[in-house]
Amino acid sequence: MANGPDVVTCGEAMLLLLAEPGVPLDRAVHFRRSVAGAESNVAVGLARLGHGVRWLGRVGADPAGEAVLRELRADCVDVGHAMVDDHAPTGLLMRDSHPHRAIDVQYYRMGSAASRLNPEQIRPESVEGARLLHLSGITPMLSPTAAAASRRLVELARAAGARISFDPNVRHKLGGAAQWTQTAGPLLREADIVLAGEDELELLTSLSVAEATEELLAGAAREVVVKHPDHSATVRTADGSWRQEPHAVPVVDPIGAGDAFAAGYLSARLRGLREQRALAEAACVASLAVQAATDTDGLPTAAARDRALARAAGGGDGVHR
Repeated sequence: MANGPDVVTCGEAMLLLLAEPGVPLDRAVHFRRSVAGAESNVAVGLARLGHGVRWLGRVGADPAGEAVLRELRADCVDVGHAMVDDHAPTGLLMRDSHPHRAIDVQYYRMGSAASRLNPEQIRPESVEGARLLHLSGITPMLSPTAAAASRRLVELARAAGARISFDPNVRHKLGGAAQWTQTAGPLLREADIVLAGEDELELLTSLSVAEATEELLAGAAREVVVKHPDHSATVRTADGSWRQEPHAVPVVDPIGAGDAFAAGYLSARLRGLREQRALAEAACVASLAVQAATDTDGLPTAAARDRALARAAGGGDGVHR
């Protein structure tokens, strides 16, 4: 990263305690420790796909914070600009996992270090040389200071010539519809690349999906990727529209699919691939992610992605020898 990372992400990274497979959270006895967070998931996904990635954020001076930074470093994510807070804890996320029933997710983030992210922490050198800044709506919803930090990052990225990608990643436990519209809506309209579910576009714009897409493309957006309820996806640009059907795979743990999709799509676009291929790679990476536990276990390397794509096209061996 001598000349800067390909991608900078900024957000909340939490310690994840994942209940044993198939056991409801209130009955679980055994838990597996991991790391979760929308932007850190995307950072790990892009790093495994071969990109230089920097994660900005704030963790507590506690074992959970040490684990978060250690896990990100292990995946070659640059955490040199992250801050350690001596006065607030790292956030905690507990959930269960089952492919065929609703998943219970519990957040313990009130007063966390991540919520104390502030614009003074964001320095111009943190985005210097970056080609892309990726944000989600979760970060600005954590607190007013985190929202101000997100806006400063966008300003610095623009000044540095980096593109901006944004995934709303709406979490209703963080606030009501009006708050999401007020806080995350402006960031949606600042993005060059929008990655959003149908319901998220409608929530943040108060428009239909088609109307929201047209409005975004008339503004800052150059490509709008819409994830549909049937797990297919489309991308619209000024030059056309493309669609990708989901991969039919056995689902072990569906959480993290959206972040994996974002990593796959952004990787392809960073490599100069066209929109249809980017959608195909995004769907592939997401399909690999949901076949493994935790948010990041299934995130592939570039070689694993390419093997999976070849197999899906009918030209690859099902066993890597």
